[in-house]
Amino acid sequence: MAEMEQLIERVPKKLFIGGAWLDAASGKTDTVINPATGEKIAEVASGSTEDAKRAVVAGQQAFPAWASLDIDKRVAILRAMADAIISHADELARIMTIEQGKPVAQAKGEVLAGAESVRWYAEEARRVYGETIPGPNGHLLLVQKEPLGVIGAITPWNFPSSMITRKISPAIATGNTVVLKPSPETPLSALALMDLFAKAGLPDGVVNLVTGDAPAIGKVLTESNVIRKLTFTGSTAVGKLLAEQSAQTVKKVSLELGGHAPFIIFEDADLDRAAADLVATKFRNNGQVCTSPNRIFVHESVLQPFTEKLVTLVKQVKVGNGLTEDVDAGPLIREDAIVKIQRQIADAEEKGAVIRTGGKRLTEGAYANGYFYAPTVLSGVTREMKIFYEETFGPVLPVISFHDTDEVLAMANDTLYGLASYFYTADLKRIAKVSQGLQYGMVGVNSGVVAYPQAPFGGTKHSGFGRENGHQGIEDYVNIKFVNLNYSL
Repeated sequence: MAEMEQLIERVPKKLFIGGAWLDAASGKTDTVINPATGEKIAEVASGSTEDAKRAVVAGQQAFPAWASLDIDKRVAILRAMADAIISHADELARIMTIEQGKPVAQAKGEVLAGAESVRWYAEEARRVYGETIPGPNGHLLLVQKEPLGVIGAITPWNFPSSMITRKISPAIATGNTVVLKPSPETPLSALALMDLFAKAGLPDGVVNLVTGDAPAIGKVLTESNVIRKLTFTGSTAVGKLLAEQSAQTVKKVSLELGGHAPFIIFEDADLDRAAADLVATKFRNNGQVCTSPNRIFVHESVLQPFTEKLVTLVKQVKVGNGLTEDVDAGPLIREDAIVKIQRQIADAEEKGAVIRTGGKRLTEGAYANGYFYAPTVLSGVTREMKIFYEETFGPVLPVISFHDTDEVLAMANDTLYGLASYFYTADLKRIAKVSQGLQYGMVGVNSGVVAYPQAPFGGTKHSGFGRENGHQGIEDYVNIKFVNLNYSL
C-alpha cells in the first residue's frame, strides 16, 4: 500500500499549460477513484473554460516555432519521448491499473504499444510527401502538405495511455501543437506521460493538458477557430455532439466511437483456436473495448460443442484487482456499467436466453467494494433482445445460432455500428466473400487482433470516421496546399 501511495504521489496533479504545472483557475479539484476498491487515490486539478482557453493560447503561441523546427530535431524529440515511455513502462502500467482497473500485464502491454505509436510516427514524419504535377511551359505545379495548427484531442478512460500517444504522435510529428483533455476517470496516466514528455525535451506549449469539466473544455475546443482539428475517442452520443459543435468553426474532425463487433464461427473453423482467441479478445480490459466481440455467431452444426468449449474457458477467467498476480480481468470502471449489464441480461433471460455461466455481480471478500462482474456466457440469444443491438462494454458473451453465410452476414450487419468484426473459417472462397460483405472498418480473419501501429484503425457508420495508425493516420493532421510556380518571368 505504501508503495502504491508513493507511486501516485509522484504524479503531478495539476494542469500542464505552456510547459508549466498550474492549478485550475477555479481552484477546484476532482477525485480519482480506484475501481477495484472504491477508495479515493488522488485529487486532480479540475480545469474549465478559462483553463482550456489558456491552453489554446499556449498551443497557438508554440505552433510557429514547432512547425518550422528542423525535421531531424522533431524526430529526435519523438524518439526521446518513446524511450521515456519504455524506460518507465512498469511505473506507468501500475498507475494505470490503480486508476483504471485492468490487470497490470495488460496495462504494460498498452503502455508499450503507445511507445510503438510514438516510434512509428517519428519515422512517418519523414514520409509526409508532396508531389509535382505537369503544368504549362514555364510553370511548376507543386502540392505541399503543411501542419494544420492547434489540435484538440479528447481521450477515453478505457485506454488512458495508448489513446493519448495514438493521437498526439501524428499531430506533433507533422508540426502541429495539441490541447489534450483526458478522461476525468483516468487523468493520472495522462499526467504521468506529460511529466515524462516534458523531461524528454518536448518544447513548452507543444502539448498542453487540461483535466476537468468535460463539457466546458470540449466546448472551448469545438468553438475555437484556433483549433483546426478535433480528434475524439469515446461514445457515439458524445461524438455526435462534438461533431455538431465543430461544424460551426468548419474544422477537421475525426471520431472513433462505439462498436458492436460480431465474432463469427463457421462450421469448418478450428473451434479450439477460435474459442481461445475469443476469450482472450473479449476479456482484454474486461470487455471495455470498442473493438470487443459483442455478438458471437456460431454455425448451428457446431453450436453445442463450441458453446461447451467457450463456457469451460470462461469459467477459468480469473477476476480480481489488477495488481494481483495472474488476474485475467479487473473491475468495471463505474457502477453504471454494472447496471447496464444487469439490465441487458434480465431482458435476455425474460425473452428466453439462458445463462451458461456467470450472470451475477461479484460482491464477496475482495470484491466487496469494487465494480466486479462475473464473466458471463448467454446462449439462445435472438434479435428480440436488447443485447443484440446494444453495445455491452463488459464481460458478457451472447451466443447466437445461424444457418448459412448470407444469414449471418445480414445479422452481423444489422447494427448502426461498424468498427471491428471477426470471423473464423478455413474456406478461402468464404474468406473473400465475408471479408467483403462485413460492413466494418476492420476485419479479423482467424485472428482477434485488429490494431497495429502500421495499419489503419477506424470504423464506418455510427462508429465514426477518420483513421488512426498507419500512414493513413497522418493525413488528417495536414493541410494540402497547391503552389503554381511561374518561373518563366
